[in-house]
This record gives sequence, C-alpha cells and structure tokens, in this order.
Amino acid sequence: MTKVYKNPGPIKFSAIIQRNTDIDNSSAWINFPYDLKETYGVGNLVPFKATFDGRVVYRGSIAKMGGPSAMILLRKDVRAELDKQPGEKVEVVVELDDKPREINIAYDIKKSLKAAGLWEKFDKLAYTHRKEYVQWIEEAKKPETRVSRIQKMCEMLAAGKTRP
Repeated sequence: MTKVYKNPGPIKFSAIIQRNTDIDNSSAWINFPYDLKETYGVGNLVPFKATFDGRVVYRGSIAKMGGPSAMILLRKDVRAELDKQPGEKVEVVVELDDKPREINIAYDIKKSLKAAGLWEKFDKLAYTHRKEYVQWIEEAKKPETRVSRIQKMCEMLAAGKTRP
C-alpha cells in the first residue's frame, strides 16, 4: 500500500548535530523538531530533501529510531561537505520528497546483474540500498576497480547482503 503524505511545504529550523560518543564510529544525526504524524500524516519514514546551511542537499527519510523525536541521519560525506562536526549548529530546510526515486543504472552494472540472475533481487532492494551499490561502483577511479566492484556486488547480493 502506498503511503499518502500531507505536504506542509518547506520547514526551516536550526539543529545541533548529535552523535552517541559512547559508541565508536556511531552515526551523526539531527533531531527533527516536529511530530511526523501531525506534520506529514504518517508516523515514520518520511522521504525528504534537505538543504543544510543553504548549500548542501541530501535526500533520505526522516525516521523514528526509538528516541523521543524523529531524526535525520547526517552521513560522513554530508558532514564533510558542510565542514561540521557533532555539537555544531546547522541550518536546515526540509521538503517532502514523495516523487518516485529513480537511479540511473549504467549498462555494465545492469548487464552483469541480469547475467548473474540477480536483476530482480537488486530491483526489489530499498532505494537507498540500490543507490549505495551504484554509488560504490561509480566511485571507482580505475576501470579494473569498477569491474571488480560489479563482480563483488553480484557475490554480495547472491549471499543476501543488501548493501556494500
């Protein structure tokens, strides 16, 4: 069943970047200061596009992770582009992003997945997991690394691993 969202328009707020320092290599996040059900009409996993400090754009899902408020994860690459660390303030503009999420999958990746009989398995993965596999392959600097990563992706998918 497809979720139906209310669209409140852009939401602007300031937040402090959080991180659990008791856990090595833990993720960083910001708390989303509004109730998801009241704001978007659903209680969890709201697809969004956020602009941080007016210049860094990131797409993801606002999620309830068991804490008192929903949160937006801040990946390391986003924090690096912002040049900010946990404890620092960030300006945020969040917009609902309920349009279908599509990934441009290069011919060699798709061909390898089909040849290995894994295309349907890959296509059923969550958008984020498909995106992570494709980004991992596309980030390869050498052609032989790209080929190796495509092969490794097929092995991981065959073994049931959903992300690189």
